[in-house]
Amino acid sequence: MANNNNLEESSPLLSKHVGVEEDEKKNLNVNNSTDVAASPEARTGAGFGWTADGLPLVHGSVVGEPMGRSQWDSSLLACLGRNDEFCSSDVEVCLLGSVAPCVLYGSNVERLGSAPGTFANHCLPYSGLYLIGNSFFGWNCLAPWFSYSTRTAIRRKFNLEGTCEALNRSGGYCRSCLEDEVQREQCESTCDFATHVFCHACALCQEGRELRRRLPHPGFNAQPVLVMIPPGEQTMGRGD
Repeated sequence: MANNNNLEESSPLLSKHVGVEEDEKKNLNVNNSTDVAASPEARTGAGFGWTADGLPLVHGSVVGEPMGRSQWDSSLLACLGRNDEFCSSDVEVCLLGSVAPCVLYGSNVERLGSAPGTFANHCLPYSGLYLIGNSFFGWNCLAPWFSYSTRTAIRRKFNLEGTCEALNRSGGYCRSCLEDEVQREQCESTCDFATHVFCHACALCQEGRELRRRLPHPGFNAQPVLVMIPPGEQTMGRGD
């Protein structure tokens, strides 16, 4: 028996086999520990959500960075905007929204799409719905069905705070709608539609002010021109 134990202990094959098994157990333990430590589900107890831009969320924040909604640059009822370098532009937006909402809507869509040529494709259908609504119903009740999607696109593009989130922040309302991402987006889209139906001109003006502060107009693609100015005549003087 002593000889057999000595043979087993001195066997090179046995020692290699035992060493390989121990290394595999260590690797498995290390991998399991790193997976548990790196898994956000293990830390938070919940899975990933997704932002409008396709970024992963963990309880409303991007993995590794806090994620919050931005607020609109101006409120819905700030007709003349605010006193800054865009003040004259805000007055123009207010006049267009009051007198020619079709022009303001087409300009907003063109600026949001960042492509020239889309103005007529949106301004003309809006004008037709505007005329039909005012002719048959006495008010602009059809154009908001066509234009509210632009507000949703602006909110998603710039990650802006929606009506439900604003109500929840101010008074704790609509909290149940914010728990699920799909339900929250449906609620926000419904609020965008209601805003365009009941405050259509104000909604167009707010969107116009927001876009003019964030995006340049696609028609203004002027490139800087390098102008070479020749030096003036130079004379050499001799000192006395």
